[in-house]
Amino acid sequence: MSDLAISSVALPATTTAKADTPEKVRDAAQQFEALLIGQILRSARQSGSGWLGGEDSSAECATDYAEQQFAAVLAQKGGLGLADMIAKGLKPKLAADERR
Repeated sequence: MSDLAISSVALPATTTAKADTPEKVRDAAQQFEALLIGQILRSARQSGSGWLGGEDSSAECATDYAEQQFAAVLAQKGGLGLADMIAKGLKPKLAADERR
């Protein structure tokens, strides 16, 4: 890999951490919920015989991608309700951080 490709991926040294906003917290909570839902779907698929029958590696890859996308959309639409609970639980911490 060239030095150019590596340097374009690295973050600049001058980045500063900004305060967490409720929007950032909500987004992170939704991403966490999507990962959890994806793991549940993957575990359910792997424990069963598979709904496609004899899957090959390309079918496995496509199914993984479909599960990830489904989990992300499900989490954005409310999912299991975990994102809301996490965001509400972190509101007091956000308010305390803003007072500093």
